Amino acid sequence: MTSGTAATARDAITEGRTALGIELGSTRIKATLIDEAGAALASGSATWENQLVDGLWTYSLDAVHAGLRDAYADLVAVVAKEYDTQPTTFGALGVSAMMHGYLAFDADGELLVPFRTWRNTNTGPAAEKLSQTFGVNIPLRWSVAHYYQALLDHEPHLADVHSLNTLAGYVHRLLSGTNVLGVGDASGMFPIDAATGGYDAALLEKFDELASAEGAKLRLAELLPPVLPAGAAAGELTKAGAAVLDPSGTLRAGVPLCPPEGDAGTGMVATNAVSKRTGNVSAGTSIFAMVVLERPLATMHSEIDVVTTPEGLPVAMVHCNNGSSELGTWVGIFAEFAAALGVSATSDQVFGAVLGGALEAGADADGLLAYNLLSGEPIAGLEEARPLFVRTPGSHLTLAGFARAQLYGVFATLSLGMKTLAAEGVAIDTMFAHGGLFRTGGIAQRVLASAVGSSVSVGESATEGGSWGIALLAAYTRAVANGTAADRDLGTWLNETVFAAAEAVVVEPTEADIADYAAYLDRWTAGLPVQHAAVDAIR
Repeated sequence: MTSGTAATARDAITEGRTALGIELGSTRIKATLIDEAGAALASGSATWENQLVDGLWTYSLDAVHAGLRDAYADLVAVVAKEYDTQPTTFGALGVSAMMHGYLAFDADGELLVPFRTWRNTNTGPAAEKLSQTFGVNIPLRWSVAHYYQALLDHEPHLADVHSLNTLAGYVHRLLSGTNVLGVGDASGMFPIDAATGGYDAALLEKFDELASAEGAKLRLAELLPPVLPAGAAAGELTKAGAAVLDPSGTLRAGVPLCPPEGDAGTGMVATNAVSKRTGNVSAGTSIFAMVVLERPLATMHSEIDVVTTPEGLPVAMVHCNNGSSELGTWVGIFAEFAAALGVSATSDQVFGAVLGGALEAGADADGLLAYNLLSGEPIAGLEEARPLFVRTPGSHLTLAGFARAQLYGVFATLSLGMKTLAAEGVAIDTMFAHGGLFRTGGIAQRVLASAVGSSVSVGESATEGGSWGIALLAAYTRAVANGTAADRDLGTWLNETVFAAAEAVVVEPTEADIADYAAYLDRWTAGLPVQHAAVDAIR
């Protein structure tokens, strides 16, 4: 960065002409600061991990608070180093987090049971009953499935439930005192009516009939947060909220907030995939594809969720509970091996070394199979799973083949879901991808293109991810408020303000690539009974 550019950025930071986005991901909490044109100026982060408590995956609220504080402090340190200043305010602020899950609070705002994350698969009976009753697929991880399962199980905390929320909605309320939710995140709590932009009223009535039979006293609409679209004002940072982020007192109250969103929505924004016939793939601990629909799906599919963009357009979502975590664990082992040899290498260097030969392996990954499954995977029909690497005695075991099998395994369940959309005739003009996995010199990008059977574009800001996406949504809210958005919808504003000069690398899959991945997927699918056997035998 030139000194002139640095000085311009420093002025923007000092004067509060910036937007801050904070996203609570599954392994990292990241804060990204952007300028008025959407360019990332600095990022800070903190790591955290979920815990398995009483058989359910959770994060403690203490960990939420500590992670927010640490990520913000890291951002401030980066800003001080790069620009020799410290932010005291921002033009706008936004919060995003992992979608779905279950946060139940009493009338005093106290959490009644530990946060139940999207990763839990104990909600099968509830999801099945709701899907049958609604005629709409209700995934295991949706908030309404968690709540109804608690009703079916007659959990004692239900007598005190006063409100339900997502993680993003909780943090937004913590910072602003305002109980609202962006429509994209809300669509992971309960189905949205595309005509009204709010919760589907007819389905709310159906739910209340079911819930009252199980002893529920309050209507669901009384428990859910009000819904807001992108660009709407969603409260301001309070003095107490500022202290959550910055206990030093340097950060001032009064910063306007945009509606809190889920990581699916921020992924759409970060890849400029919010308009019809666009799609994106986000690869991390979980992996999912989003395609903005031109028309409703013809039939209900258990492997397809229907959610919305941050503006409320319907989206078909293929969500896989398992992504690149197991691959990351294997890469960690190779890093340990390198360290044992006295070789110092960064994480990116080790990833590059391990995956570098993946595209040079023999056909069908040399007969190797990787089941990168740490938790249940509904698309594959698995309530639980065991990570496995499998090969036949006659297979050819090489590092290149191993890496290829691992990458193929990362996208296997996603590919199964995309086949369903293709059969529905869903059209995609452009598929974008983002996430740290795509830093590997186009390797993961080419495998993904083979897995979904279409071109895949990775932009220069792909690795910024959801924290950049929610920062852009915050900037859009500011632009709407001050009139600079000029009645432009979110897609138009992104195209004209943020992505007009953006560069991207596009990979087109070859017929040979698609056929090779299809052969791997056939063997991978045929081997799924091994997973069931492993779950039964290994406890």
